[in-house]
Amino acid sequence: MLDSPTGGSMEELARESISLLASASAKSPLDPGPRLGSAGSVFIMLKSALGAGLLNFPWAFERAGGVRSAVTVELISLVFLISSLIVLAYSSSISGQSTYQAVVKKVCGPAIGQLCEICFIFNLFMISVAFLVIVNDQLEKLRDSMYELATGLPTSDTQHHFYTDQRFLLLLLCFFVILPLSVSKEISIQKYSSVLGTLAATYLTVAVIIKYHSRPAAAVHNTPPLHSSSSWASMFSVVPTICFGFQCHEASIAIYSSMENQRLSHWVFVSVVAMIICFIIYSLTGVYGYLTFGKHVEADILMSYGSHDILMFVARLLFGVSIITIYPIIVLLGRSVILDPLLKRRQKHGSVREAKFESRSRYVLTAVWIMVTLLIAVFVPDISKVISVIGGISACFIFIFPGLCLMFAMQSEPVSCKTRVALTVWGVVTLICGAFVFGHSTTLSVLQLLGKI
Repeated sequence: MLDSPTGGSMEELARESISLLASASAKSPLDPGPRLGSAGSVFIMLKSALGAGLLNFPWAFERAGGVRSAVTVELISLVFLISSLIVLAYSSSISGQSTYQAVVKKVCGPAIGQLCEICFIFNLFMISVAFLVIVNDQLEKLRDSMYELATGLPTSDTQHHFYTDQRFLLLLLCFFVILPLSVSKEISIQKYSSVLGTLAATYLTVAVIIKYHSRPAAAVHNTPPLHSSSSWASMFSVVPTICFGFQCHEASIAIYSSMENQRLSHWVFVSVVAMIICFIIYSLTGVYGYLTFGKHVEADILMSYGSHDILMFVARLLFGVSIITIYPIIVLLGRSVILDPLLKRRQKHGSVREAKFESRSRYVLTAVWIMVTLLIAVFVPDISKVISVIGGISACFIFIFPGLCLMFAMQSEPVSCKTRVALTVWGVVTLICGAFVFGHSTTLSVLQLLGKI
């Protein structure tokens, strides 16, 4: 039964979330860390999964061919999502490791472990790009909303200056807000981001439902059908979006290793509860967003609403602030994968200026990370293109690496012959599905980014 987090315990859960995520790359398997109950584990899983992908789901529902097709793909994907979470926890328990990269390296070998680290960094980098694209989009709408509220004039009468351009505003935001938050080792302000992220996701879902039911009478007759003609190709094309939306697998091992009750059956319960809640929130947003706009829905659902809409003005503010507070954690995780090997190599040479080297390297890596992701985000006009790339890479963490872990584990674990064969076959199926999703979605997304299709 879930423990009820109320009052001061909510802040404690948020603090545990940040502690787990921020120390994921450096945590020793012998370090017990904070202990999590059932509610705390579910809460952090939700925080890890509910994020920028929520904005893309109504567009994905339209592209899949309607509600029935999209929900069907979601339910099929949910089987693999939950299965991978269980496999990762099992691999963590038999390997004694407490981070995703360490588990893969221990179970599958150093070569696959190094590949996992490269994918880990690239995935976090592309997530950073997606976050800045979303902030850029919301800045544009917020600017238009504030202009209309202040002047009472339509946005078409806006006088364009460089200092009112959302890209310039994004540059200032990165320089004066995101960079100072990202350079430090400990980001204490991030202790509230878990609550804020979940609040923003829930508020957006409720706002989308309210806007659907408050439509004018003329728009009711234009409601799109629940199911339209769709092909397998169109249904399969939304799998990357689903993978990106439900992705919490990188943090799952850190969560599992910090739970009070680490029985695998208990982890199954936590995983199922968290994924079902995510499924409900994502599905409600996707259904009502799609039914509101149909074929005219934007890749970012918030961009489909007018700049004068107060309900969505608040949603943009919440989502923008949530992403700004989560972005430094992504930078910290990605930076640590690069910085930790450099520091270990420095320690082997017995350098006496290790602290100075660490500080200088941290500042340089942080500045380069933010500048490069900012440049890419400014020139990417559509978030769906970024998410399609991230969704392809996410297939590695949801399908490929868990499948490999299961196959390698079955070669050495003392299980019955039937169990070994059945789980090995499931590992092969998961691996093949992941390779197909990764190859197909990554190829299409790269071609789209290059303007070929």
